[in-house]
Amino acid sequence: MDCRNHLAGSIPSSIGNLLGLTTFSLSENNFTGLIPESIGKLQNLQILDLAANYFFGVIPRSIGNLSLLTKVVLAENSLEGSIPSTIGSWKQVILLDIYRNNLSGSVPKELFQLTSLSIGLDLSQNNLSGVIPQEISNLKVIEILDFSMNRLTGELPSSLSSCISLQSLNLSANIFYGSMPESFSSLKGLESVDLSHNNFSGHIATYLQQIPMKHLNLSYNNFEGEVPVKGVFTNTSAISVIGNTRLCGGIADLHLPKCTSTTSNTKRQTRKLSVRVIVAVSLCSTIAGLGLLSFVLFYCCIKKKRDKPSDARLAESFEKISYGRLFKATEGFSTENLIGTGSFSSVYKGVSDENGFTVAIKVLNLLRRGGFKSFMVECEALRNIRHRNLVKVITACSSIDFQGNDFKALVYDFMPNGNLESWLHSVDRTLDLVQRISIIKDVACALDYLHCHCGNVIVHCDLKPSNILLDADMVAHVGDFGLAKILSLEEGSYANASSSSIIRGTLGYAPPEYGLGNEVSTSGDMYSYGILLLEMLTGKKPVDPMFEGGLGLHSYARRALADGCVLQIVDPVLLSEDVNENCLISLVKVGVQCSYESPQDRMDIGTVIHELFRTTFASRS
Repeated sequence: MDCRNHLAGSIPSSIGNLLGLTTFSLSENNFTGLIPESIGKLQNLQILDLAANYFFGVIPRSIGNLSLLTKVVLAENSLEGSIPSTIGSWKQVILLDIYRNNLSGSVPKELFQLTSLSIGLDLSQNNLSGVIPQEISNLKVIEILDFSMNRLTGELPSSLSSCISLQSLNLSANIFYGSMPESFSSLKGLESVDLSHNNFSGHIATYLQQIPMKHLNLSYNNFEGEVPVKGVFTNTSAISVIGNTRLCGGIADLHLPKCTSTTSNTKRQTRKLSVRVIVAVSLCSTIAGLGLLSFVLFYCCIKKKRDKPSDARLAESFEKISYGRLFKATEGFSTENLIGTGSFSSVYKGVSDENGFTVAIKVLNLLRRGGFKSFMVECEALRNIRHRNLVKVITACSSIDFQGNDFKALVYDFMPNGNLESWLHSVDRTLDLVQRISIIKDVACALDYLHCHCGNVIVHCDLKPSNILLDADMVAHVGDFGLAKILSLEEGSYANASSSSIIRGTLGYAPPEYGLGNEVSTSGDMYSYGILLLEMLTGKKPVDPMFEGGLGLHSYARRALADGCVLQIVDPVLLSEDVNENCLISLVKVGVQCSYESPQDRMDIGTVIHELFRTTFASRS
């Protein structure tokens, strides 16, 4: 068939009559329309190439009937929906390329049953989500894996080390986290690895020095510690580690800060430890841990009789701390240590009497109606969730104060850089565009976890700058779950018309449907996120006095987009000679598309993350 011409039209359903067809190639033309189900009748087809056209709609499930396929190229179209699981019946395919489409959903496990894949698997620039399944170990002879620019998440499966023929691995611009598995050291044939624009953390694996790679991109992650100085790490044109603010050392051309002598000495001493010493230390730690566990269990048994029934679930999740210790840590809850107040609580800075760590202590106002419920809601919401962009609960206090009154508090990691609001609307300190984009991504990753990856669906219900906290490295953490609601998976994606007795959220950030009594939904959080994003880009609060007579932050930004004058509404702090106007326009579009009045018109968090990474990735290319 013809390729690289200017042919147009659609594929007729009668294509299924060409039963003897072995090659079907229409690449680089102007074809459009759906891929017909009748294509599944071409039982003798070996090569299917429809790349670089304008095909849309779903990939037909009947494509799984083509068991003789060796090469399938559907790249650069507008295909949507999920990858059909029927492709698991392909037994001879050596190349699958679906790059740059609009595919969504998880990567089916059946895809990793294609043990014949040897040339490559390219799923990049789609909207795929979920984790990479352990079954990837079946692709033992594959040479190229490209999953870049999707919204895949989770830790890298150790089974990836079974892909012993792998030469090129590109996982950039996703939401992967965790460290690189030690089992990767067996992938001696790797020539190119790109893990940039993710949330990987920990130390850079030293085994990478032993692999003769030509290209290694670890930029824009959360790696920390000393950069190796051998192998690929000696060539600055082959490696990139920018955007990892806690790295040190490496060769001089990387211009990283020197590692502290304490860190270096500790590493040297660690290397000298004998196996016997390590075993001894481990044994002592185990015994100490068992002793501590026994003490905690004994302590819980004693306390159980005095605990109220309503606190039982809290006890399951958080170690208790006494009122007296919190009183001491905050110097009697002094006003000098007060760092913030909210609808149902006050937050104090405290110093632990045991280890000297600084913590944030949120004390609930139980005299205010809803205070106790806010405490229990936050405990329930935070009970089983863990994510680097959410606040971390260290412990809890459910006790009585020195006057015999009920006292409840939660203790969090202290965030030395305060909240986002104090940066956006301050005359003393500012955030540049790179920092704001980083925070925008952090908050999006937190919402993606809450909405899609933590078991149930958790709707935050009060997303705003004062509830976004910044740690020492300016990493954003979403906090204050006092108004959060846990939904079932079926409830999460839409707002229904059932009346709600609680008005959730804050004026300017709460979606309009909440004011009409609609139940909360993830689309409500998306509205708040859109307003937050527009506030970060314009520097204007949604309740700014300029917004009157029907004008709001959403309509203000939407009008600027229509008039082509986005730079006129952007915070002047962000404007410079080398400002990337296209990047700013794209970000404003995301903010507008998230904050439409109708919930059905708003972006979901998966699409937002895909657009954010696509926009910022392209701006640095």
